[in-house]
Amino acid sequence: MKLRNVALVAAGMVFLALNSLAQITTVEGVVKGTDGKPLQNAEIQITRTDIKGNYKCKTDKKGHYIYMGLPMGTYTIVVSVGGKEADKVAGVRTSPGDPKPIDFDLSKSQQATSSQQAAMQKAIETGQISKDLERGMSADEKAKMEKQIKDSSEKMKKRNELNDAFNTGMTAMQNKKYDEAVPAFVKAAEVDPTQQAVWAQLGEAYVKLAETKTGPEFDANIQKSLEAYNKAIELKPDDPASHNNYALALAKAKKFPEMQAELKKAADLDPANGGKYYYNLGAILVNTGQNDAAGEAFKKAIELTPTYADAYYQYGVTLVGKAQIGADGKITPVPGTVEAFNKYLELQPDGPYAQPAKDMLTTLGSSVQTQFQNPNAKKDTKDTTKKKK
Repeated sequence: MKLRNVALVAAGMVFLALNSLAQITTVEGVVKGTDGKPLQNAEIQITRTDIKGNYKCKTDKKGHYIYMGLPMGTYTIVVSVGGKEADKVAGVRTSPGDPKPIDFDLSKSQQATSSQQAAMQKAIETGQISKDLERGMSADEKAKMEKQIKDSSEKMKKRNELNDAFNTGMTAMQNKKYDEAVPAFVKAAEVDPTQQAVWAQLGEAYVKLAETKTGPEFDANIQKSLEAYNKAIELKPDDPASHNNYALALAKAKKFPEMQAELKKAADLDPANGGKYYYNLGAILVNTGQNDAAGEAFKKAIELTPTYADAYYQYGVTLVGKAQIGADGKITPVPGTVEAFNKYLELQPDGPYAQPAKDMLTTLGSSVQTQFQNPNAKKDTKDTTKKKK
């Protein structure tokens, strides 16, 4: 009885051994590159999907790969080139016996991928998944695509609304219809509050609208322009134009210290145009009766842009007010006055302030230099010292 039991156990062990051997399979195949030639050293990643299991091998110089001793199951086989997935086959179910070749042709898969991407892009644009595309998709892939289509459609709709509102505002600005420009830019800002250009244009529209109003309506629109410019600067603090325009709006609100600070920021951010920003400051200070401060601004504009002709003229004008008049009626200008007017004439002898500059010099009792020439005029290179025969 014991011998019989031993025999049964032995038979069972043999059966288990044979059954165990039957569970081991092999996968192999050939990989061709995008040029159609065998691809060497491509990594083959074999991932079991029914239970956890990961295996790897590489192709030889003939593009062949083989992995023996693979447990029987269901796998996804991926070809990886340069660390990036190049192609894959999912749902590979291994079975006993000779392995079924799993080959890859990356030139064909590349074409298929391009075709699929084109179909996916078309689906996103049209909002419809074609039947051919749907047949090659899993349920998860289809759900992902449908979400992508929905998101893309919403973004496109939002972009169109933004462009329509912004363009409407710009057209209204060009036609000086500021009461139409403001609501258009407000709508654009509501559609996408992250667009710096929208807030900058809204600030400008409010300023222009304020200029058509008086009293509380003027103040209300200027305040809204300041809020819009603040938002534009918040989104892009390194934009000198926004600081400059904000400063001009602050001047209209009679917030002069804040205005000067903003113009200084503009000049610091854009030194090449620093003279322009300080000239703007000087002009505003003149209009508000702050002559001394205006003179300093024009002087700073000259320092930053030594060829800024208008700045010299305006600087000279601010200095004229400091001239002394003696008992005999003689005018004694402060140092720098005559030089400023003469420098303007040197830079722009035919400029818009040329005659006023000459008149100022005459009034101050200084002779007007006559050797100034238009710097843009062509010089006569002929030798006039030779006598005619």
